[in-house]
Amino acid sequence: MFSIIWGIVVVLIAFWALGLVFHIAGNLIHAVLLLAIGLAVYNFFKARDV
Repeated sequence: MFSIIWGIVVVLIAFWALGLVFHIAGNLIHAVLLLAIGLAVYNFFKARDV
């Protein structure tokens, strides 16, 4: 499950970079990227407690 989340984070970062370069749906991509980063950080700290 943890690798799936990291895969999603990588894909979203790639879309974010494309959005910066080509100005595609800029605000939506940034909002989803922030959500993905928040989830990655949450899961990182959650996994360390186990």
